[in-house]
Amino acid sequence: MQFDRLKRREFIALLSGAAALPIAARAQQRERMRRIGALMAQAADDPTSPVRVAAFAQGLQELGWLVGSNVWIDYRWATSDADRAHYAAELVALTPAVILATSGATVGTLQQASRIVPVVFVNTIDPVGGGWVASLARPGGNATGFAAYEFSMFGKLLELLKEFAPRVARAAVIRDPSVPAGSGGFAAIQTAAPAFGVELTPVGVHDADEIERGIAAFAGGGNGGLIAVGPPSSMAPHRDLIVALAARHRLPAVYPSRTFDGGLITYGPDPIDQYRRAAGYVDRILRGEKPGDLPVQAPTKYELVINLKTAKALGLDVPPTLLARADEVIE
Repeated sequence: MQFDRLKRREFIALLSGAAALPIAARAQQRERMRRIGALMAQAADDPTSPVRVAAFAQGLQELGWLVGSNVWIDYRWATSDADRAHYAAELVALTPAVILATSGATVGTLQQASRIVPVVFVNTIDPVGGGWVASLARPGGNATGFAAYEFSMFGKLLELLKEFAPRVARAAVIRDPSVPAGSGGFAAIQTAAPAFGVELTPVGVHDADEIERGIAAFAGGGNGGLIAVGPPSSMAPHRDLIVALAARHRLPAVYPSRTFDGGLITYGPDPIDQYRRAAGYVDRILRGEKPGDLPVQAPTKYELVINLKTAKALGLDVPPTLLARADEVIE
């Protein structure tokens, strides 16, 4: 996958902000160094981390900001509430010009640390409901960015599951009920379920044992399928487990992100594209615009990925109409 393409040494260079630049490029950059903070919601060794960092750096470079020359990025990696609180305070203390936040939880923690330092968020669920912005059109305050989903998308996951496996009459919905993506996503699927004649069973993601027990109990019945609704911060530690359990119990499954490597179907916004787009808002803030005046933007790029190897293992034929719509087919 593309997550593996960035070599380790290149990733380390990006993290340190010390990527080597040609002498000519250095000579052209005589502006003062600007500081950017980045509070990341996944671990540094997560397979998706290098490509996220690279996309953000590339987006900045295209706008004239060269890491290590006229801009410095301080990355902090937070996978727990304690980490987020600690690193949010640490980044604010560095007085950056702007901070990149990569989930709703990180936005909230950063705003607890400061309502002054500008924040640009990506992959964030329901920023209005979370209280991070006043409205999508006029965020006000110190934060703006790119919403991860429109809740109606989660109903599309159920539609895709039924199109792929028409016999599915029951679906386990893996979600974190304590966050908007989990509660709102499940509500959207509940709204769509009667039209497809599907009975839903919620499964929590508090820990691996809860997931294993929930899926094993659900799989005891027939005609079952599985839907994961996020959010990435809750799902990241358990992605491989969820995909493995779906395969073990022979459940056709739909996931909201291609980071579920080996999953049957993934459909959702391109999370990496948001990092490139975030660089545009960071650029505008570095040049003097206020985050409160920049509207929150919805995803513009969705991807449908189908894994034929997984389909074959489950004994499923892929409908030709679905194959024709796929952005990528994994052989």
